[in-house]
Amino acid sequence: MGWTPEPDALRGRVAVVAGATRGAGRGIAAALGEAGATVICTGRSSVAGNRTSDYDRPETIEETADLVSDLGGFGVAIQVDHLDVGQVRALAGRITADHGRIDILVNDLWGAEILKGAPPTWGRPMWQHDLDDGLRILRLGIDTHLITSHCLLPLLAREPGGLLVEISDGTTAFNIDNYRLSVFYDLVKNAVNRLAFSHGHELATFGATAVAITPGWLRSEMMLDNYGVTEANWRAALDPVRTDGYPMAPPGFAESETPRFVGRGVAAIAADPDRARWNQRSVSSIELAREYGFTDLDGRQPDAWAPI
Repeated sequence: MGWTPEPDALRGRVAVVAGATRGAGRGIAAALGEAGATVICTGRSSVAGNRTSDYDRPETIEETADLVSDLGGFGVAIQVDHLDVGQVRALAGRITADHGRIDILVNDLWGAEILKGAPPTWGRPMWQHDLDDGLRILRLGIDTHLITSHCLLPLLAREPGGLLVEISDGTTAFNIDNYRLSVFYDLVKNAVNRLAFSHGHELATFGATAVAITPGWLRSEMMLDNYGVTEANWRAALDPVRTDGYPMAPPGFAESETPRFVGRGVAAIAADPDRARWNQRSVSSIELAREYGFTDLDGRQPDAWAPI
C-alpha cells in the first residue's frame, strides 16, 4: 500500500493549478484534492472544446476537477487560455468574487510537447529548427507563467503563508551542467527555475514562498501513449521483445513516476507550516519524497534522476 496524505491537511485552502488538464498538472490537482483543498483547475481543453490547445487530446479540465472531488477535495473547472491576458484577468476576477484569495498557485503551463520535436531532432543546431515553433515554445513555456503570475499573485499575497509553485524539467543544479534537448527547450526550463527564485525574492516580503519543482520521468497520458501502454501495464514498455510495434522504453523508465508523485510533493510543502524554508529553491519530486516520507501510488519512491 502506498502512502496517502492527511485528508484534511489542506481543508479550507484555495489552490489554482494552471495547466491542470493532464500530466503533472492533473497529478498535482489530484494530490491537493487528496489533502482536502479546493482546487481551481484551469486549461484550454474542456468539454466545451479545445480550439486553442496545441494538442488534439481527449483529457479535459472537467475530468481533473471531478477527480479532485472524488479524492476528497472540491474541484472547479474553468477554461482559460493562459496566453490570453484578458482571460487570465477574468479568472482573477472570478476567484476574487468566489473566494477572495489564493493560498496555492501552481504554474504547470507548458503545452509544447509536440513542438519540442522527437528525440532524433534533439541536439541539432537551433538554426535547423523551425523558428516559429521555437518562438511558440517560449510563449507557451515562459509567457504563460508570467501572465498568470502577474494576474494572480496579488490574490496570493493578500495574506501571509501563500505558496507559488513553478513546475519545470530538471533542477537548477542539474540543468546548469546539462544541455536540455534544444536551445529553445533549454531556455524555457532554466527560465522557469529562475522564475521561482525571482518570485521568491519578491514574495518573501509578503510572507509567501516560491519554489520550483521538477518531476522525474513522468508517466503522463502522452508518455504512456507513446509506448503503447497504460498505467496498469506500464512495465510492458520495458519488454525487450515487444511485438506490438511500439518502441521499447530505455531502462531508466523503470524509475518513472505517476503524476501524483510530484503532486504529493506540492501538497506536502503546502501543508508544511515551515514551508518558507523552500523559498527560492529548485527541487525534485524524489527530494521532497525523502524529506516528507510520501510515496507514489504503488508505495515506491522512484528516482529517475539517480546516475545510471
